[in-house]
Amino acid sequence: MGEHGTSHQLCSGPRRVDGRPHVTRGVLFCAAALCLSTSCSTAASSKNAEPVESSFEAPTSPSHPAGDAPVPATPATGSNGSPGVSIAPSGSAPVTPSPSSPLDGPASPTTSPTSGASGQVASGGSGGTGSMVEGSGGTSPNGPSDPSAAGGSAGNATVSPSDGEPGPRFVGRFDIAADGSASFEWSGSGVVARFEGTGIAVTIEDGGDNQFAVVVDGQLQPTLGLQPGTNSYPLAAGLEEGQHEVELYRRTEASFGTSRFASFSVDDGRLLAPPPAPGRTIELIGDSISCGYGNEGTSTSCGFSADTENHYATYGAIAARALNADLITVAWSGKGVVYNYDTDTVDPLPALYDRTLPTVADSLWDFSTPVDAVVINLGTNDFSTDDDPSPQLFQDRYVALLEHLRDVYPEAFILCTVGPLLSGSDLQAARDGIDAAIATRATAGDDALASWEMNISNDAPGCDWHPSLATHQAMADALVAELKKHLAW
Repeated sequence: MGEHGTSHQLCSGPRRVDGRPHVTRGVLFCAAALCLSTSCSTAASSKNAEPVESSFEAPTSPSHPAGDAPVPATPATGSNGSPGVSIAPSGSAPVTPSPSSPLDGPASPTTSPTSGASGQVASGGSGGTGSMVEGSGGTSPNGPSDPSAAGGSAGNATVSPSDGEPGPRFVGRFDIAADGSASFEWSGSGVVARFEGTGIAVTIEDGGDNQFAVVVDGQLQPTLGLQPGTNSYPLAAGLEEGQHEVELYRRTEASFGTSRFASFSVDDGRLLAPPPAPGRTIELIGDSISCGYGNEGTSTSCGFSADTENHYATYGAIAARALNADLITVAWSGKGVVYNYDTDTVDPLPALYDRTLPTVADSLWDFSTPVDAVVINLGTNDFSTDDDPSPQLFQDRYVALLEHLRDVYPEAFILCTVGPLLSGSDLQAARDGIDAAIATRATAGDDALASWEMNISNDAPGCDWHPSLATHQAMADALVAELKKHLAW
């Protein structure tokens, strides 16, 4: 079907999804990220350390593909023995970190057993509300405070972090359980909190494959690599007394399995109300490009891996921070509008779009949080191999996606693009289909949308010919200019 040019080199080997082996149901979504890295001099490094196991078991996490089943999450406890503080959902404005090397290897969690201290436990609920508990944390011989140790008794009182009460803010799609723990899978999903104290730890349940970007007081820390099970990971220690902010963003995409946030634990202090949301929200819908597939790879010969995928350094995340906006990423590598990579038709992106957890079919997002702009970067996988969808089929499916987006986001501006990996007749076919779909919607009276030709050169590409860190930065700069043009931001 036409000239494929570089599009044939998007992935190496047969039956692969955007460069990774096609296993299970190849769903491909991507999240946006920021590409900056600086160590905070007062933050605790998480490298070469061991996780602290938590003994309080929460309900088991949602189901996901075989082989990735995580250990049940636990409401966390602090590295100093103080009770943990569990996040309640809301939204969050990330702080832009200072640039440094984005190629730091993943760090391991740290063990930090000490005696207990007084603290505050807040467990989140859906809709940004939570319950707050005051108590004195007991000590545990193995480090974090144990619910069975003295102290830490709880009483419930419903509060909302948005009303100035203590608690975290969630950025992206989270499934909030009755115990306040929050499960998530999409790239770039974030948890933001403000605290008063000298350090902070987070308790997360995970299958052990996911990695996170950690930002403390605006400074990017070493990458946090998770261990299997439910563990407490120190994020910062030895900070000056006073108020601090911490942000945690998932670097890896949904195919790496479910993560479950249980709690924050503050050293020598307490959790405060979260930083306010920025007042702007962008949703990015995409594939491996938007997930950050291979953006930290140094050549085209490397394949799909958690170590080379950094959503925090993607064009979407960088652009969102530059525009002072929250970012919701709905992306998965290899997904298309009609055809996924290699003409696979099982669950293209629109089939997963409504899900809170993309691997759980009945986990449905409620779209109660309005967005200001939706950016769609799909079509690369539809036209990346032979047997492309017919022009009419691609147009019809794209129109259906636009119609659904308008139903759930009546006031949002929608920007449609594809790139930067296609070329030749494949690129033209994708652009023609997008333009035809927009024209169809305009005829129906929807004029709050536009197409955008992302003319960015992918010089020195990363793994499997995907955009490098430098290309993502160039894409982000162009996206910022385009959104400013349409939204007067």
